[in-house]
This record gives sequence, C-alpha cells and structure tokens, in this order.
Amino acid sequence: MESDGSSCLPLPPDVENRIISDLLKESESNLKEGNLHYVVSNRWFRRWQLYVGQPTEEFSSKDHSSDSQHLNVSPFNVLRPGPIDNSDIINNGGDSEKNELEMERFLVERRDYVLVPGEVWEKLYDWYKGGPPLPRKLISQGVTQKKIYVEVYLLCLKLIDSRDGSESTIRLSKKATISDLREKVFALKGVEQKEACIWDYFNKWKQSVLDGTSQTLEELNLQMDQHILLEVDGITPQTGGAVMSNGHSSSYGNQGSSLSTSVSDMDDRNDISSTAKNRKRGGLTGLQNLGNTCFMNSALQCLVHTPPFVEYFLQDYSEEINSDNPLGMHGVFALAFGELLRELWLPGQSSIAPRAFKGKLARFAPQFSGYNQHDSQELLAFLLDGLHEDLNRVKRKPYFETKDSDGRPDVEVADECWRYHKARNDSIIVDVCQGQYKSTLVCPVCRKISITFDPFMYLSLPLPSTVTRSVTVSVFYGDGSGLPMPYTVTVQRHDCTKDLTLALATACCLKSDEDLLLVEVYDHKIYRYFDNPLEFLASIKDEEYLVAFRLPKRESGRPKLEIIHRSLEKYSTDHSKGLERKLFGTPLVTYLGEEFHSGAGINAAVSKILFPLRRTYSSTVSHSQSVSRSQSMDNEVEETSEKELFFQLLLTDDRGVSCKPIGKDSAIKHGPLIKVFLDWTDRERKLYDVGYIEDLPPVHQTRFMKKTRQEATSLFSCLEAFLTEEPLGPDDMWYCPVCKEHGQATKKLDLWKLPEIIVFHLKRFSYRRYLKRKLDTFVDFPIHNLDLSKYVKSNDGKSYLYNLYAISNHNGGLGRGHYTAYSKLINEKRWYHFDDSQVSPVDEEEIKTSAAYLLFYQRVEK
Repeated sequence: MESDGSSCLPLPPDVENRIISDLLKESESNLKEGNLHYVVSNRWFRRWQLYVGQPTEEFSSKDHSSDSQHLNVSPFNVLRPGPIDNSDIINNGGDSEKNELEMERFLVERRDYVLVPGEVWEKLYDWYKGGPPLPRKLISQGVTQKKIYVEVYLLCLKLIDSRDGSESTIRLSKKATISDLREKVFALKGVEQKEACIWDYFNKWKQSVLDGTSQTLEELNLQMDQHILLEVDGITPQTGGAVMSNGHSSSYGNQGSSLSTSVSDMDDRNDISSTAKNRKRGGLTGLQNLGNTCFMNSALQCLVHTPPFVEYFLQDYSEEINSDNPLGMHGVFALAFGELLRELWLPGQSSIAPRAFKGKLARFAPQFSGYNQHDSQELLAFLLDGLHEDLNRVKRKPYFETKDSDGRPDVEVADECWRYHKARNDSIIVDVCQGQYKSTLVCPVCRKISITFDPFMYLSLPLPSTVTRSVTVSVFYGDGSGLPMPYTVTVQRHDCTKDLTLALATACCLKSDEDLLLVEVYDHKIYRYFDNPLEFLASIKDEEYLVAFRLPKRESGRPKLEIIHRSLEKYSTDHSKGLERKLFGTPLVTYLGEEFHSGAGINAAVSKILFPLRRTYSSTVSHSQSVSRSQSMDNEVEETSEKELFFQLLLTDDRGVSCKPIGKDSAIKHGPLIKVFLDWTDRERKLYDVGYIEDLPPVHQTRFMKKTRQEATSLFSCLEAFLTEEPLGPDDMWYCPVCKEHGQATKKLDLWKLPEIIVFHLKRFSYRRYLKRKLDTFVDFPIHNLDLSKYVKSNDGKSYLYNLYAISNHNGGLGRGHYTAYSKLINEKRWYHFDDSQVSPVDEEEIKTSAAYLLFYQRVEK
C-alpha cells in the first residue's frame, strides 16, 4: 500500500470510512465560495455507505424499499460496490453543445443525489473509477444574510440565432457575468463581438440588450430555460418594455431594468387606485411559472387579493418605507411587492412574469432561490415578516424587560405585552394580520405557572392524523400459554410508552395478574427494552418493530431469558462456498425461576415458550382456546423436553459474540439477563411453525394498506387540537425558575386577540429525518360566518365572525406537487381559480377540496 492510501488492492471498509470521514470534517471547516463539490448518485453512494458501515438514514432514495430487498443491511455481508454510477441522475437529451452533461430536473438532495467535496470525490474516484464527474461550485447568495451553497443546477439558456433560426443550449452559473455569456456565445457561433448583440428574449419578446460587462445573469433576472437572441451584422438595438396605462414604464414589461429601490421613483398611487376601482376586471391577472415557482404564485395571489393590502399598496405609502431598519431590506422588498400588486391590478393583461420580484426574493431570501419546489406557507411567513420590517413605522426600537405575570389579571398582562409589542412593531402587517394568544406553562414538579402573551401572524393547525398515530405491536405470551398476535392501537403523538402499554393492554385483554414487557427488535435481536415508562413515543419510528411479552406479575424481578434464533444457511462467494449461522425471526423473552438455572432448566423454559408454535398445537388450537389449556401445559412441556427434544442452545454475551454450548448438566451463572442462541435444524422446523416468529409487521406501514374512504375532519377540530393542553416535546423542555432545572412542562394555548385578517395553516406535511409525508385529509371549513367567539378568552368588543376570501392549494405529493390559489375578487361575489398564468371563474361550492393548505379569512365588521 502506498503512503497516500492508494493501492492496487481494495482497502478494508473501515479504512475507507475513516479516510472519507476525515476529509469531510476537513472540508466542513474550510467552506468558501468557489470550492468544488461533486454530485453523486445517492443510489450508488448508499451502497458505499452500507459497505463501509455508515448509517444511511440521512440519505433516503425514492427506490429505498426496493433497493433494500437486494441489499442486506448487515455490514458483515454487504459486497463492495462497483464503479461510481451517475447514470440515473443525468439526462443526455442531445441538445447541449460540446456534449455537456445535463442533470435530470427536479432531483432532491439526499433522496436522489448527495454532494461531496472535491477531495472526497478524488478519493472515491481513485478507488472506484466510474462517473461521469459532475463538478459544481459553491456560490454565495443573499444580502442581509449570506448563504453559501452548491449550485447544483446551472442556468440553462436557449440561444436563438436570428440568421437561421437555429436553437442551442448554453449553460452557465447564474453568478456568471454578461461578459462571460457574450464570450461563450460568440465563441460558439464564431462571430466578432463588434458585429453582434445578444438580447434578453424572455417569452420570445425583445426585453433589453445584454451589453453590460460586470452585471451577473442573476442580477438581470434571467430565468431557467428562457430564450436569448443573437443578432449579427450590427442590428440596431431596440427599446423593449411595455407602457402602463398611466404612462409609467413597467418593470414587468421591461424585464431588463430592475425594480426601483428609491422612494422618489414611486409614481402617484392615487391615479392607479382610481383606475382599479373604476375598472371592475382588474385583479384577474395570472403569474407565469418561472420554473417551479407555483408555490410563489399561489401565495402571492392570496396576498394581492387581501382587501386591506390592495387598498394600502395602491395608495402612496412612501412615507412608511423604513430604509434604515437593520432587520428589513431597506424598503426594496416592500417596493417590489407594491409594484407587483399594482401591475396585477391593472386591467387588460392576462398574465405577467414576476422576474424582477423573484430576483429580489432570491436576493434577500436565498432559501427560495434556485428551481426546486418550496412551501407556500414558508414563503408566506417570509413575505409577511419582510413587508413588516420594510414598513415598520418604528425607527428606533425601545428596550423592555419581560415581566412575569406574578398572579396579575390576564387583561393587565395582555395589554402590557401588546403595548410593548406595538412600541417596537408598528406596520400595516401588524395592523391587519397580527393577533395575540395566551400561553400557559405548568411545571410538572412544583406546579409553577408561567403565563405569557405573544403575537401571532398565522395559526398552524395540526390535522387529526398528526395529533394521533397508529402503532402496531406484536404480542407474545412469555409463559407459552398462547399464540402471538399483532395489535394496532391509536395513541397521542406526544404520549409516552406508558400510554402505549395501557392502550395495548386494553386491546389484547391483558389480565389483572399480567404485565407487558415492551421491546424494540432490530436485525433479529432485541435492540432495547423500554424500561422507562415516560419515554416519549416520538423516539419510536414508523419503520421500526415493536414486540410486547405478556408475563405474570408475580414473576417480575426474576432474571430474564432472551432467546435469539439462528439457522444454518448456505453461502457462496467468488472464492469459497459453505454454511454459516444467520439470525432470523423474533427473539423471545421469558422469566426464569430458581429451578431453571441449569442446562436442563433453560431447555425446559425454551420448550415452554415455544409450545404454542408446535404444528399439532397451532393448527388445531385457536388463540382463545389456548388459554384454557395453559393449566396442563407445564406437564406436557416437561414430558416433551425429557422424552422428545433437547434443543441446540448456546450461551452468549450481551453483544452476541461469544458462544458456549449448553448441555443438560451445564451450570448457568445467575444474572438479571441471560442470552442464548437457539440453533434451528430441520428437526425443529418440522415440529414448530416458525411463521409465527417471522415477518413482523412494522410500527406503521402505509405502503401496503388498502386505500380506505378519505378521512374528513373540520377546521374547528383542527383548531381545538391546536388549543389542547399537551406536554412539551423532548426537544423543547422548559426551564422552571423555581426548580432551577429543565422539565417536561405542560403547555396550553388560548386565543386572546384576533386580527382583521386571520390565516390558518393546515399542517399537511410532516418531516422526520429522511421520512416525509403529506396528509390528504379533507378539512371542512366555513366559507361564510366562521364564528370564533367561543375560542377567544378576551372581550375587546370586536366581531369574531369571519368570511373566507382566499385559499392556497397544494395538489399531488411531495416534491412533485403543484400549488394553485382560489380567490374572491374585491366587491364581487365571484370566486376565481389562479393556476399560474391561467385565471378562470370557479363556483363557490367547488373551492372546498382536500388540497386546501392555507385559508385566508377577513373579519365581518359589526
């Protein structure tokens, strides 16, 4: 082996793992713009992880389940992967110049591909070869908060040559300059710069000439897959751009110019306001999709059809621009939104392309840059917060020290908190969208009560299936008195194992003299005993396997016998063939009395717990009949163990490494837990039906469940679940000022003050490491006269009746879904469907669907 770790022979898996881990740590400490990373197929990378023994949970693939059927995840028998294979993530469409490789669109990191630093790629390529290499650079994004990330997808531009109408594909970083673009185009087409010009040809309409040198493609708002036009022979540049009805140039028609960031450049809103009011068809303009921007279009259509916002942004709001707020975007974002709203409310346009607004969004919120699908609720939260900071009337925020309620009346504390909040936050967003809720925390130890009043801008409501969860547990009889049976119970998501055990006891009709011993099984071994009854169920994942053993209470505290099953199987490699012992099935647990602390006693205990699995027993005796026969079982088991069968048992240690055969006269050392291997032979398989200990159902498996009638619930049920008292989660413990330590306090929310505009976010998406899920539960919600009076704990004299005016919808599944919006036009009783650039009327009875994601309500004034 050479000093740099390279060798003509493969390195051991643990050495490869150590080298790559060290390189990753070194790279993480030296992240800077311009560094090279490489895109690697997650399908191949996961095989390498399994080979070297790395955990693969962080990296999930869309074909994970099928792939796992071909790969045994045990690190002891995973073969070394072949050459690096990126073929599943590249698309050779043949439209690229110089055979540039194009990645498949809409791939998701950690599901379809992973990103590795250049040094890691070089080492993997040295060991495995293959490819093809897909190098990408780290770029920076953002103004107020710089974010460095890998530019996975380069900007793809469609170049049209005006001489012959031919079309070519140009790929560049969005950080490339116009000079870089011109150089690449002119070299490709073999023309001199002085003889030609390039147009921004978005929507195949001349927008502006791309003749700058230092501006980047991103700054000019060039979009993925848009056209650019090459004109040769000194064609005179023309001035692009539409003219608005009030005589002002539209930055959405002339996309080459950016939105004005100066307050003095704002035109007279009063003229536009009167125009929009006089022409009833304003507000029916669609938004073109700029590449997976339906999430943005949906959220924007809901906001620009919010009545108070329409009135505000069509007027002159220049005096409210806060360009000095360090938490804002110097007024640029508020101006961009206002300009977009004005353009959308001008009549006569079917759709516009919000390129300038998207450019500003990417500049200030880099998390929404690129061309992947995003969450309309996350964007809405950013939009409302960003608009608030840009329009905050407070120039200097005073400091207030938070006071405890100390038993004071709620009204006094709530008013004090709201005054403090308004002294620091005062904008159209606060005026219209912000309410206040009461939060009550109770210490579980000293019962200390802490009450605070906090503002909210929207309410994120859990759906019933996110409040509860179904858990499947396989129940075995630890005393051998019956056949095993799986049970599925429903528990609260924030419950503990104690709650699961109680629900399970009811489901399986546990006797008063029995206890349940709950364990997790992994790789045919007991991974953990749930000894702590207060352990949160959140620690149990849907794909794991749970087993419970029914055991007599009177035997609690005795040593436990853990039986692990093994079978003799053939193996074959390139160099040898033979037999090896492999684990299989579900381990079994029972209690041992003093009389069992010998080889014969262990054998009798094993025979006893296996008795229900005997083929003559399991084929003729049902679970209900088995209970009545349990009394005569001890004698039968003893007779069987003495006359018919002595199992091949081996004593092992906690890790299952050592093996010591157990004979009839073997002395068994006392201890709280005794582990033995049970080696199955053809003899045992003929006598016992091993199907009962194989094929355990997981905690929750939706893939194989038949589709049932669609779930349905109401908005009121979701709101009540949101307001229900619950213990804090394990990652959100509360520090009690009396106990001086963190504890699992209970939390109760109550609505105190409601805003004019209230937004309900239905939490349809759940994320847990590599497992993501969308709930398509139908939520029934009122369109008219939503009455929230019974949920409000204060009485400020305002109306608590609300009417629906907009909905953001999400159709389809995760990653491949599509956002649309429903909105009711101001001063009309008609609803419209906004699907990107398409706008069409829709009947009111059709707007209630299981796709509803964000619900926008406006107060009905008394």
